[in-house]
Amino acid sequence: MGFVLIGMASFTDLGLNGAVLQMISHGLIAAALFFLSGATYDRTHTLMMDEMGGMAQDMPKTFAMFTAGAMASLALPGMSGFVGELSIFLGIATSDAYSQTFKVGVIFLTAVGLILTPIYLLSMLREVFYGKSNPKLKLDSFSIDAQPREIFITACLLIPIICIGLYPKLVTSTYDMKTVQVADKMRSALPVIVQNQDKKITISANSFSLWQSPGLIAPRISK
Repeated sequence: MGFVLIGMASFTDLGLNGAVLQMISHGLIAAALFFLSGATYDRTHTLMMDEMGGMAQDMPKTFAMFTAGAMASLALPGMSGFVGELSIFLGIATSDAYSQTFKVGVIFLTAVGLILTPIYLLSMLREVFYGKSNPKLKLDSFSIDAQPREIFITACLLIPIICIGLYPKLVTSTYDMKTVQVADKMRSALPVIVQNQDKKITISANSFSLWQSPGLIAPRISK
């Protein structure tokens, strides 16, 4: 959710639009991944990834849906996460509220997060679904792979993720006017905030000068 904070703090229409879209995208993607994690736990009865391995052969449907959810989470182009993060990046890059150095620093830190996300997601897929199967791991014999009910629930989450990624206006058109109004109010409040900060700094500097020059407060008594 750090991307959401960056988009809101960009004070731009594009950044705020991206922040709202990222919240919607995150809700859909997280729900899909949590649901698939629960479905996998029902079969394996363990949460330790090092006890799993090679499950793609026994659970190909679950593996395919898990891969789609992971790709959406790492902001693959064509998924809703990519559109939201791209809008936030463009919003903070075109913002006039910050210096160029600060914007470069923020973009660099977020880029580090974009690199780390595929690392842990792809490592999870490799640990759970690839490699050699664990002979000690006993899967549920009644329903090893995903059932139609689970496929339907996951599809209800993955289809909007793909549709938003291909055509973001399906969602952004519902709140675009509101985010523009909010962004205008936020930008109009910036000069007031800066002016108040300048007044506080001036008052603090004057107070410091008086404290440093006691002669201005209590003149010395000559002998």
